[in-house]
Amino acid sequence: MSELLIINGRLLDPPSGIDGVRHLALRAGRVAEVSEKAFEAGRIAGASVVDATGQWVLPGLIDPHVHLREPGEEYKETVQTGTRAARAGGFTAVACMPNTRPPNDSAAVTELILRRAQEGGATHVYPIGTISKGLKGEELAEIGELVAAGCRGISDDGRPVTNPALMRRALEYTRAFGIPVLAHEEDLSLAGKGVMHEGPVSTRLGLRGIPAAAEEAMIARDLSLAELTGGRLHLCHVSCAGSVRLLRDAKRRGLKVTAEATPHHFTLTDQAVEGYQTNAKMNPPLRSEIDRAAIVEALRDGTLDAIATDHAPHSSVEKDVEFDVAANGVIGLETALPLALALVRSGALTPLRLAELMSSGPARILGVPGGTLAPGSVADVTVVDPGAEWTCEPERLLSKSRNTPFAGWKLTGRASLSLVEGREGP
Repeated sequence: MSELLIINGRLLDPPSGIDGVRHLALRAGRVAEVSEKAFEAGRIAGASVVDATGQWVLPGLIDPHVHLREPGEEYKETVQTGTRAARAGGFTAVACMPNTRPPNDSAAVTELILRRAQEGGATHVYPIGTISKGLKGEELAEIGELVAAGCRGISDDGRPVTNPALMRRALEYTRAFGIPVLAHEEDLSLAGKGVMHEGPVSTRLGLRGIPAAAEEAMIARDLSLAELTGGRLHLCHVSCAGSVRLLRDAKRRGLKVTAEATPHHFTLTDQAVEGYQTNAKMNPPLRSEIDRAAIVEALRDGTLDAIATDHAPHSSVEKDVEFDVAANGVIGLETALPLALALVRSGALTPLRLAELMSSGPARILGVPGGTLAPGSVADVTVVDPGAEWTCEPERLLSKSRNTPFAGWKLTGRASLSLVEGREGP
């Protein structure tokens, strides 16, 4: 049986703690061997070989939070285009949020997404079902049906669950299935009609602000409910220093809570909105420098468990309009890795910690295969060239949409190879 050998690379495997030059053998979609010693010449001659000298070899990156827009908004993105963008960015698996049209609140929608992924997807796709029927926040979705169809968690992402009794029931009910509740944390009464972070920049621009307390207050509520129920709570796109403090305390007390942060929240601040840049409009909004620094520290010290892109494609119809009415969200699958690598170059993260945040951490949260290169594990592998320099040119990205705040940025680092079950991309 033919092998694929990845030789001479710096292997980063968070579960085992390996960080050093290793040689990797892949066979039949699995990791067959990890060796410190070079493979014999005869074995190399009889195999396909990737020489990863000077590059990093990671477990395939996993994004726990993307929007693929299918079904219903295929003009923005599809399962095929979104997963191809993901593969180009180094991701071998993505979890797709349920705020599609119709929402993923039934087995029929889940099965459609999985069928599209099987027909033309470039990565593994893990659907997330809704918490509430129709995303209305009124009645619990048929969670057992969603899990049986293939959902790996539930979320009303894009909308908070304003009814605390409904959130309590969701946390209680999901315990039977061992899946997390992925929460969009926002107190709508505090957020009001705000369109960016409340602070000096919003005041200067004359834009209505969203206080950090809108996120923090809802997180405090849901942490209390997680403690009450023993359910698994996952906090989506954490953006505030106050949220980090609440999360850190909750983990210290042993609550079953995990959390993610996005590259735009650990890279940018609300200053990026200057000039009314709609590609810097997202929810939660870009925050202050104090908040950004707190997110970086939380990624470093383990308070945050994962880096997630919150890839949210929109067309020019939704973005090339007045700031107040522009849609929230930015694309991020193809820029996440270099932005995360910038934290390694600054000394905020070690390479092994970055691998944990982008592979084994998301795998643990979702309970999916991957996140390790141990022998016998699935052969999802990302080879990274940490020194590759490139410019973000939106028109050259593989996503259908172009709404990135990083247009024109000079970036360093990118995936040179992404293998899904040992196979190169489409």
